[in-house]
Amino acid sequence: MNRRIAIRNMALILGSAAVLPSCLNDNKGKSVIELKHLKLDAEQETLVNDLTETILPKTNTPGAKDLGINLFVFKMIDDCYDEKGQGDFMAGLKEFSEAVDKKHGKSFSELTAAERTAFVNDIEKQSKDPNNKDKDSKAFGFYWTVKGQTVFGYTTSKYFMTEKIVYELVPGRYNAMFPVKKKATA
Repeated sequence: MNRRIAIRNMALILGSAAVLPSCLNDNKGKSVIELKHLKLDAEQETLVNDLTETILPKTNTPGAKDLGINLFVFKMIDDCYDEKGQGDFMAGLKEFSEAVDKKHGKSFSELTAAERTAFVNDIEKQSKDPNNKDKDSKAFGFYWTVKGQTVFGYTTSKYFMTEKIVYELVPGRYNAMFPVKKKATA
C-alpha cells in the first residue's frame, strides 16, 4: 500500500516538473500569432487589435475581437500582400504608433475608447484633406489597409452572412403563378 502511494506521488512530482517550465514561460514582447512573413511584437499586435475594435466596436452586434477580425487582418496581410505591401504595412504601423505617442504621450492601447475614436477620425480627415502636406504618410496607408481588411473581414464573416443578410440561392424560388404577358401576333 505504501509503495502505491510513493509511486503516485513520484508520478505527480515528475509530471509537475515537466509542466512547470511551460507555466513559468514569460511571453512578454512576443507575438501571440505566428505569421510567415510579418514579424510583429506583442505591442504591435495589440495596437492592430485595438484599432480593429475601434473601427468595428462591439454594440448590440459583435465587435471585431468577438468575430476574430483582428486575426483575419494579420492573416490577409501576411498571406496576400507582396513584400512591398508588407513592408509598407510595418512602416505604417510604426508611424501610426509614433503619431499616437506624439499626440497623446501614451500608446494606442492605453487610450480610452473616446480618445481612440477621435484619433482615428482625425487620421481619416487628414488623409482625405487635399491640402495636407503629409498625405502620402505610411500611417495613412496603414490605417486604410487595416480599415479595408476589417470591413472586408466583417462582411465576409459567418455572423454577417448568416445573421445580417438574407441569402437565397441564385435561381431563387419557383413561382408557378408568375404573370406572363401574351406576345402580340403579327
